[in-house]
This record gives sequence, structure tokens and C-alpha cells, in this order.
Amino acid sequence: MSSVAVLTPESFAEHRSGLKDQEITGCVPEDEAYIPTYLEAFPPLPEKGAPGEKAGEQASAWGSKIRPIKASIITQVFHVPLEERRYKDNSQFGEGEEAKVCLDIMQRTGAHIELSLAKDQGLSIMVTGKLDSVMKARKEIVARLQTQASATVAIPKEHHRFVIGKNGEKLQELELKTATKIAIPRPDDPSANIRITGTKEGIEKARHEILLISAEQDKRAVERLSLEKAFHPFIAGAHNRLVQELSQETGARISIPPPSLPKDEIVITGEKEAVALALSRIRAIYDDKKRKTTTISVEVKKSQHKYIIGPKGNTLQEILETTGVSVEMPPLDSGSETIILRGEPDKLGPALTQVYAKAKSVMVVEVTAPAWLHRFIIGKKGQNIGRITQQLPRVHIEFTDGEERISLEGPTEEVEQAQAQIQEIIKDLLVRMDYTEVIIDQRFHRHLIGKNGANINRIKEQYKVSVRIPQDSERSGLVRIEGDPKGVQLARRELIEMVQRMENERTKDLIVEQKFHRTIIGQKGEKIKEVRDKFPEVIINFPDPSQKSDIVQLRGPKNEVEKCAKFLQKIIADLIENSFSLSVPIFKQFHKNIIGKGGANIKKIREETNTKIDLPTENSNSEMIVITGKKSNCEAARDRILAIQRELANIKETEVAIPAKLHNSLIGSKGCLVRSIMEDCGGVHIHFPSEGSGSDKVTIRGPVGEVEKAKKQLLQLAEEKQVNNFTAELQAKPEYHKFLIGRGGANIRRVRDKTGARIIFPSPDDSEQELITIVGKEEAVRQAQKELESLVKNLDDVVEDSMVVDVRHHRHFVCRRGQVLRELAEEYGGVAVSFPRTGASSQRVTLKGAKDCVEAAKKRIQELIEDLESQVSVEVTIPQRYHRAIMGPKGCRIQYITREHEVQIKFPERDDSAEAPPQENGDVSSEAEFVPRKCDIITIAGRAEKCELAKAALLALVPITEDVEVSYELHRYIIGQKGSGIRKMMEEYEVNIWVPQPEKQLDVIKVTGLVANVERAKQGLLERVKELQAEQEDRALRSFKVTVSVEPKFHPKIIGRKGAVISQIRKDHDVSIQFPDKGDEQQDLIVISGYERNVEEARQAIQQLVAELQEMVSHDVHLDPRTHARIIGARGKAIRKLMEEFKVDIRFPQPGSDEPDKVTVMGLPETVDNAIDHLLNLEEEYVSSQRP
Repeated sequence: MSSVAVLTPESFAEHRSGLKDQEITGCVPEDEAYIPTYLEAFPPLPEKGAPGEKAGEQASAWGSKIRPIKASIITQVFHVPLEERRYKDNSQFGEGEEAKVCLDIMQRTGAHIELSLAKDQGLSIMVTGKLDSVMKARKEIVARLQTQASATVAIPKEHHRFVIGKNGEKLQELELKTATKIAIPRPDDPSANIRITGTKEGIEKARHEILLISAEQDKRAVERLSLEKAFHPFIAGAHNRLVQELSQETGARISIPPPSLPKDEIVITGEKEAVALALSRIRAIYDDKKRKTTTISVEVKKSQHKYIIGPKGNTLQEILETTGVSVEMPPLDSGSETIILRGEPDKLGPALTQVYAKAKSVMVVEVTAPAWLHRFIIGKKGQNIGRITQQLPRVHIEFTDGEERISLEGPTEEVEQAQAQIQEIIKDLLVRMDYTEVIIDQRFHRHLIGKNGANINRIKEQYKVSVRIPQDSERSGLVRIEGDPKGVQLARRELIEMVQRMENERTKDLIVEQKFHRTIIGQKGEKIKEVRDKFPEVIINFPDPSQKSDIVQLRGPKNEVEKCAKFLQKIIADLIENSFSLSVPIFKQFHKNIIGKGGANIKKIREETNTKIDLPTENSNSEMIVITGKKSNCEAARDRILAIQRELANIKETEVAIPAKLHNSLIGSKGCLVRSIMEDCGGVHIHFPSEGSGSDKVTIRGPVGEVEKAKKQLLQLAEEKQVNNFTAELQAKPEYHKFLIGRGGANIRRVRDKTGARIIFPSPDDSEQELITIVGKEEAVRQAQKELESLVKNLDDVVEDSMVVDVRHHRHFVCRRGQVLRELAEEYGGVAVSFPRTGASSQRVTLKGAKDCVEAAKKRIQELIEDLESQVSVEVTIPQRYHRAIMGPKGCRIQYITREHEVQIKFPERDDSAEAPPQENGDVSSEAEFVPRKCDIITIAGRAEKCELAKAALLALVPITEDVEVSYELHRYIIGQKGSGIRKMMEEYEVNIWVPQPEKQLDVIKVTGLVANVERAKQGLLERVKELQAEQEDRALRSFKVTVSVEPKFHPKIIGRKGAVISQIRKDHDVSIQFPDKGDEQQDLIVISGYERNVEEARQAIQQLVAELQEMVSHDVHLDPRTHARIIGARGKAIRKLMEEFKVDIRFPQPGSDEPDKVTVMGLPETVDNAIDHLLNLEEEYVSSQRP
């Protein structure tokens, strides 16, 4: 391998020094040729001299006119002595480990490396490549081909960071340059020793460089000077100019802490002389200022401080620069308003003037503009405001959401300019811009926006407007449009039109028999596509076939939906016409006559009417003959069949007019009434018109005498139904209905019992809320109607009455926002009850409404007063910790008790200061065990007997706790995955179940809740325990294991193709079969687990399979390779069929095999011989067919 090296003066000098080093160490022979200098080896090229110059003189143009070009490719040569070589075996030089290492380094670094063996058996290594690559390669070569040594060098701990350099760059550079590894102790390690690992030469170079860095740092010094913080500004100077000048003059670095940092220490670093000079200068400034300066304090409003400080403290620096006075500001987070000025007495006055001027240099102005215009004033991405703030950077502009004001803050002149510009923008916008608001129902918002905002974005772009549609969470219908006045109006009009279209949109359901759906849709949806193309605005949805639904839904604009519905109905009508079905009742004894001899009659009718006629089977009790086809054809076929029946028997058909509203009642439940008439009248046929047709005609067909009998019975039944089905209607105001019904239905029940009529009041969903319907016999209905009309008339007569109610009872009626009064108004026909104002001494209560309602309300008020006067209070002592459980979710249990027993229940205030001792099972303890506290006493107010009932109901709600004995091992199964099992039980039985912590290993579970619920939960828990114990027993039975020893060579056969054989054994015997893993020691053991009996059967099955496999033999047969593909067949079908037929396994050689004609056949001896014979026959047939 060849390589090109370009030597630069620098690299040549390095190479030369390397060669000199070799000479010094004695590794180069003494008779080595003289080593020339770079100028001697590469003398400068001569340049043509100017006229008059001597021809022999040389002009050095390389250094004077042209800058040296540094080559990008360099070459370095270095030597590894024999004693430092890591691999010293020269017998395989160029092929051994050294060559491998070099190849790896070349791949990793991209440099080119050449090795050569010197006379002294040392290695000469030449590395070529880019500088960075060469340095990395050299470092790796030294580390991997040269034996390593180590040494330590001690330098002061504070110098270590200079060896490391910024981000470790200096250390990396040093390691590359010296081809060593340098380990520097951590900052928390007290050691000052730096360890260097590498070659002897590299260690010396690294040691030298580290000592140089340390020596350089020894020349530097650090001084820390503590001076009062108040004098730091005088040392730093305005804008830090003074300290910068000091640094430049002395060469020292001076660090003064910023004003925000509460430190008074000034740090000076640099050369010792420079630090000393800077220190003396700073002390001189401090001493001078301390002697000459004095202070004054002024009070300035806190809000003005920021203007005195200025942006980034610039204003303070300006005052210091112009007056030489330092202004000390209190911290912004403090409440102090005192400002201290420090300086020479004659300069304090001008400085104070400037402080006041700066404090008042800023003004705040408000500009009024409609809130909707704010974002247009700001402009797209803040363009308008950005332009103003760029021109006037010291003006701060603030917009307030929802308010019609804009605040401007800054220097007076600039604020005035900004105000003028903003007012100009507002004036222009008010001329150019407009807005409108439109109320649009929230349900239409998403349709206005469109998919991915398509609709609303189109409107915005088309009309150059901004449209704000509120979020769903705002629950607002206000849509705001802003922009160009004309565009706003056009956008508004389009939005309203869209809404009108959506409001006009309707949904219509068509009833289409499911059997027609596929026909309407057509093959691959071709027919329905034509319909959709014809009505593009209409969406047609067919139900899923699995739903067995006949409803086809159309949705779109009203007119288009109607047109589409008519079009589809026409299609359906055509389909129905061609699939019309008619059932004709024909007496069973005449069916054979209709069929005719050899089916002649029925065949003739079918052909002539072009219909399909189906007769019931002989064994069937049905008399119906079904005719299918076009309606006219079906009717013609029906007439011909009926004609045959009339000829054979005296059959009569008659029609009876019965009102359609009575048809359902005459048919009866599941046709029981009409069926009884047909059976009673010798099997006549009675046919009612289809529901909804509006026809009153009922057809009766059968023998003459029976038809008349059936007609008579039917009319008689209809008359009875008609008499009992008389209906009348009555109008009454909805607020009267409750009074007409009465408390607990008493009034309406009295009318029903008296008249026998049924009175139906409208439900809340009915459109006619004033309509009352009366149903029954005519006489009863008329009587009930008369009574109700009388009641309603009385209710229409409004009267005003009054009664006396003791003042102490007034609060009961008006509390809870007048709940009792509202109930009275609802119950007694809207009667208005007025109590005197709170604080008035009057006892008179006014009632206004219908006379009967007023009287009933007075009576009810009197009952309530009696209840209040007979009211007692009963105290129930129940420990406070049960109160929440007694109340129930949202107080539902207490609400039920108060409503059921007409009492009031008051719970005490909670007292968390002391906890009552725990109680078992919710029982109230004896005085020795439990002392009732105020927070444990619940008060019940009401009638004495009802209070007792309520008390019993409350005590029944006190939860109890019972222990259920459950083995600790079963707890985790009862809890279930992520607590699902225990959560389900608690929800199902409405109890709280406590399972002890696992580490306690207790065999008990606590159940807390109502008595009935706890009992149910206990039973459920015990049943679950039984289930789990049964599962444990079953698992124990299923864990029976047996190992079977089978030679590994048989394992693939037992597993079968894709696991088919072993899967079948597992399935047949319900067992788990585990084969050994590759790394297992015992490769012959197969483990079977499951029920004992199943395991034994599976083992026998495997052993039988192994016995069969052991009987198998393997024979090789040589077949012409050309026949292999034909014998195997397409995708192996032929060979698989052959293997199944002969019960053998046939293996063909792999491509590239040494014996391409060798085929192996495995199986039982007789089947193998048969299979081989068959293969040889196939080969012979194929070969003979290929011969010419």
C-alpha cells in the first residue's frame, strides 16, 4: 500500500526533532546520515530579479509576498523500542495482533498507518491524514501497541482547574498532544497529585506541560477587599467606566458585586504587582470619597421609583455621571419610599433636582376605544403596536380585556405622540371597520365551522372578516362578525342563510321491507348511487342487515327530502307490484280440486295469470293459499280459485260496516274474540281491513247459514263495544287539575265511583294540556261530565277570604322560600295565600282563588296549624360517626323519613375535638361505656306518634359491623385485581368491607353497613369463599405432574408440523406438556401436568407415538434431480399427498448438496418400501417422457 505525505515546515521540524530524540536514546545507529534542516532540504525557489539586479542573487518571495499555505494532510513518524513493544512476536509481522490493531485504528480515526520493522526489532510507525485524525490515531497506537507506564506530578490544588481548562478542552488537547491519559483528582479529594499514564516519552512531555501551567499561575495573585456597599458606585464609576480604566491601567481584573447582590467584597486578580497597584488605587478612591461625601434623604412615591432607576439602572448611572452623586434606592419588594443621595455637598442639589425631574418624567394617559377594536389596533401579530413601540421605545402600551380603555405610559412627549398615532388608527378603523352580532342556536355552531374549519375559513377569506364563534363550554349563541362593513353584512347574511337551511333540514323515515333493501341498493351500490346523484343534498342511510330493521332514513333540505322520498316510494311501489302477495282462505276439503288431476288446474291458473301459487302441505291445519306476483294478476288468480270453491260448495261472501275504531277490540288479544266467532260458526272466514286504511268494511265468507250466524254475532259484539266506548271531552285550566284529582286522588275517585266512567287527565308531554277525556257508557260519561263541569265552573269564580293564623306559626309557611305555600297553590287550583310581612303584628292571612279551592286550602292550613300546635320534640342519641351514613347520599335517607312521617329532623353541629370510644354493631352503650355528647343528639319534631316512627326508622339506619371468618390465603382473591372484586361486592350489597393488612395475616374480614345489607354481604362473602376453596382444590388436582423420558431425536415428530401433533394431544387430554429448553441438562425429559387421569392418558399417547417412531426405518433412494420438482409439486402439494398416502416422511436434499440425487424416506418398513417403489416409478415415467 502506498501513501503520499506533504511535509510542512512545522511538521518537518517535529519529525526532525523526533529523529534527534531517537539518536539521543541510542535507537538509531551512529553511522546515520547527517540530518539536514528544512531550508537545506527544501531551498527557496529563485525569482527573476528586477532590471539591474545580479542574476545570481535570490529574492525570497515565499515569506515576503505569499503567505505560507498549511497543508491539510500531514505525516508523523515515530519509533517504539523493542523493550516497549506490547506484541514482540516477529514471526508473523504484518499479520498478527499489531496489524489487526492498526486496521481497527485506521477504521476508527480515518488516518493511514504504515508499520516497518527496524534493525533493532523496534517499530517505525508512519501515520498520514488530517491533523485531528493523526493525533487521535497516534494516541491510540501508543495506548495499544506500546507498553504503558505511569507517574504522578504534584501541583497546588487551585491550579488544577487551569490544567482542565474551559469545559475540559485544555486537558483533552494535552492528552492528544502527549498521547497520554491524565487523571486529575476530584475537587472534594484533598490530594494534589495528578496521575499520568502512557509512554515514558509522553509522560515526560505531559509532566513538563503541567508544570509550565502551574508555574504560570504561581505568578498570579488574588486579593479580596471589603468596603462599604454604599461606596461601590464611586469605585465602579458611571457605567463601570472607572473600574474598566483601572483594569486597563494596572492589568488586574477587578470584580465588583452588582447592586442587587448583598455583598461588600471586591475581588482583584492578576499579576502580583498589578493586583497591588489596583488595590492601592481603590483604597485611595474609597478614602477620598469617605472623607468628602455626605448624604441626604428624600421621600418619593414608590410608584415613581422605577422611573428614577430607569431601564437596567441607566438613569442612576446618568445622575452619577453628570453630578458625581450616588443614588441609593430601597429594594423594590420593600415598602420604604426613602431615597438616599450620597456625594459631595455642593453636588447634592443638582442631583436632587435630577431625581425629582426623572420621577416626574413619565406620564400615564388613557385612550378610549371599543373593546372589539383592540385586536385590530394591535394588528396582525402585533404589527401596528410594534411600529409605534419601535419609534417610541420608552412608551409602554397596555390593553385591558373587556374594557374600552388603552393605557399609555412613558415620557410626556413620546406618550403624546403615541396617543396621537393610536387615536389616528382608531379613527381610521372606525371608518373602515364595523361589527355585528347575531344569535345562532349553539347546536348549529359545529355545522357553521365545518370539517376542520372549512366553512368558517371560507367565509373569513371571501369577505375579509373575522368571525368569533363561542366555545361549547361558554353555552352562548352570540356569534360576532368584525371587519369591512360590506363584508360584515355579506358574512352575516350567509351565516343566517346557512342556519335557515339547517333549520329547514329535516329527517324522514321510510318503511321499506328489508327484503327490498339489496334490490334498491343494487350490485356494488350502482342503483342507490344513481338516486344519490339525482338528489345530492339528501343523505340516504340504510340499516345494518343484522339489525333486521325496515327503516330507511333520509336527511337533508325539506323539499329535497320530500322529492327523494317520492322517488324512492315509486321504486318501492314497482318492487311491491312485482312481489305482491295475497292469501286466500279455501276450505281444506277443496284444495285437491283446486290442484286438479296431476296438478292440471293449478298449473293452468299459474300459467294464465303469471303468478306463483303456494298451497299448504296435507299435514298442515292451514287453509290459506298464498298467491305472489303483480297485484292485478294475483287478484285474477284469487277470483279463479274462489270460483272453483263456489262451484263445489254453497259459499257466500258478505260485507258488514263496523266503525274502524272498534276493530281492535273486536279482534281481541291475539285474535281470541274473532277466532271464537269463526270456530262457533262452522269455520267461516272473517277478514278485517288493514290497520290505518280507514275502511269500515269487514268481510265474512263461508257457508250461507254460517255466514249469517257470524254476521249476527259480530254486530252484537260491536254494539256492546260501542255502548261501553262512548267518549266525551272537557276543557279545564291545567292549574285546576290537581284540585279536581284531589289529595291522593280522592276527588276523582269519588266521581268515578259515583258514575262508573273513566276520567283521563293529560300527561306532561301532551300538547293539549287543558283537555280532560271521559270514557265509558254514554249515560255514565254524561253524568261525570256534568259533575266535572260544575266543579270547573265553581273554580272559575274567584273569591277572596281570610283567616287568623298565630304569628308564631307564620315562619313555618314562608320558610324554605315559601315551599309550603307553593305546595298549597299546586294542590288547590292555584290559590294565592298571602301572609303579613315579617315583623308586622298582624295575624290575618289572605287567600284568593276559586271558592272551593279557597275553602279546601283554609281547611288544609288549619290542619297544618293543629299539627304545629301538637308538635313535640324527641331526641335520639346516635354517635356522631354514624350521622353521615344515616343521612345517605345527598341526604336522601333523611329526606325520605321526613316526607314519609311528616316530621322535621335536625342534626347537631360536628365536634371533632374529641372522638367517642369505638362501639360495636351500632348499639348504644350503657352509661358506663358511652356518655352522650351534644354532637351525638339528633332532634325530631312533629306529632308524637310520628316522631316515634321516625325515631325507629333512624335507629334502623345505624350501621353495624360483623366479623366474617375467611382464611388469610383467600384474602387476595376476594380483593381481586386492583380491588375490583371487593369493590363489586361493596357496590352490590351497599356495605363497607375491611380486609386486614397482609402482614397481620388475620383470618377475619369486617363488614359494616345496615343490618339487612350486612346479612346479605355475609352470605355473598361465604359463597365466594366456597367458590375459591373449590377453585383451590381444582388447581391442586390439576397440578399433578409426570415426566416422560423420550430421546431428543423424536421430539420434533412428537411436536409435529407447526405443533399440530402435540396440540392435538393437549386438546384431547386437557393437559399441559412442556419440552426441555435448549440449555437444560436433561434434554430427554418431557413434563406433563394436569388431572392425574388425563396425565396418564397423555403419557400413554406419547409413549405409543414413540413406540411407533422407534419401529420406523430410514432409507435413501437416488432419484434424478430433474424429477424432484415434479414429485414435490406446486407449493409441496404433491409430496404432502404422497406422504399422507404412504404414512412416511420424505426429505429432499438442500440446494448445493454434495449428493443432489439423494432422497431420504422415513417410516414403517413396509410403508417405506412402498413409497420408494412409487418414487422410482414416478422417476421412470418422467425420464421416459423426456426421451426423444
